[in-house]
Amino acid sequence: MVRNESVARIAMFLCFGTAILSLAVHWRVTTTQQKSENSPSANGNFPGSIGETAFGASTTADEPIPRQNPLTTDKFKSSSIEPHHQSGTVRQNVARNSDVTNNRRLQEQTENRNTEDQPKSFFTQILTQPKTSNKLGMKMQVVVDLSDRRTYVYKGDLVIASYPIAVGKKGWETPTGSFTVMNMQHDPIWQHPITGKVFPPGNDSPLGDRWIGFWTDGRNEIGFHGTPDIHLLGTAISHGCLRMRNSDVRLLYDQIKIGTLVTVRD
Repeated sequence: MVRNESVARIAMFLCFGTAILSLAVHWRVTTTQQKSENSPSANGNFPGSIGETAFGASTTADEPIPRQNPLTTDKFKSSSIEPHHQSGTVRQNVARNSDVTNNRRLQEQTENRNTEDQPKSFFTQILTQPKTSNKLGMKMQVVVDLSDRRTYVYKGDLVIASYPIAVGKKGWETPTGSFTVMNMQHDPIWQHPITGKVFPPGNDSPLGDRWIGFWTDGRNEIGFHGTPDIHLLGTAISHGCLRMRNSDVRLLYDQIKIGTLVTVRD
């Protein structure tokens, strides 16, 4: 009795195994057929070019090749070089090759147009900005208007800063003309042009925090400098120099450099 039950179980397992194996084989065959039906070669689709399938499918051996000169097509039709039984195949190959060439050209033109329409990258803009600025004359310069008692900082034709100043008094007028910055100092030391007294740098220094010299006669110098006497700004009180607030002269110092053009006008 026990032996019969063992045989029955073995037979049952064999039946289940056979059924499972049959299902697996059937699934595999079905999947392979679906892949074959959906493959590019089965559908006549050849990836890699735009519109290639449409051109190839619509062209027969007796029809002119799309986008091709009819005279050229007639030459292929009346050619005596190729055998008669191969003429249809050759013309189809020629049509397909021509379509491939035309489609590749169309794709290249589309890619070039898209590239031209794309905005320039950030790094490209940075690399081209100095060249553009030079073409537009974007140079830093300083203009001193003695009548307005103000100093203007230009970047190209644009005023980017303006500071109040004190100018030279009568007999010690600030010279007018075009000059260039030739001397720049932090915490300068000043010697009085008449008494010869030397004033060290500090909060009470007549030259303040910065010195920007643009004129000299070989002995005396004239330039921009800070001052503790900000209540005198807007007046003609100096010995030819241009006094500024210490905070303003520090900004001006950072905006210009040696060689910057300084224009002083009445």
